[in-house]
Amino acid sequence: MKNFIKKLTGADKIEEAKAQALEELKEAEKKKLEAEKATEEAKKEAELAKLSPKERATRKKEPWVGVLDTHVNKDNIRNGFFELDWNKHFIVQLINEGYGTKDDPEEEIVDRWFRELCANVVVDGDYGGPVETGSLDINAVKRDNT
Repeated sequence: MKNFIKKLTGADKIEEAKAQALEELKEAEKKKLEAEKATEEAKKEAELAKLSPKERATRKKEPWVGVLDTHVNKDNIRNGFFELDWNKHFIVQLINEGYGTKDDPEEEIVDRWFRELCANVVVDGDYGGPVETGSLDINAVKRDNT
């Protein structure tokens, strides 16, 4: 009987329109939230693009190490050093891999890793015999923007 009266008065059409409008409103709200999320993600990506590789990795909590410069002795080309930079996440990775402890200076931890890396490069290379090398110094630099 109730439905008959609703049909007679047109209230059923009003309720259907109201339900449809409510559904459309929910869908529009969902799309708005998705668009806001996409906009926020795009802003974050744009912000990350402006950062240096070290800053990007640090923000993402990823290990990072880089060679800032390579110095060669002009008087003896067999001698030189690399200037390295890293973030705190790289130090944690090195500690986890056994290159030191949290109480060791970061420069010593990186030095242990770099010396082993260089030794492995020599061992893996096919140089046709023993290689007479000069000295290798490592100038480990800790920057403030970790």
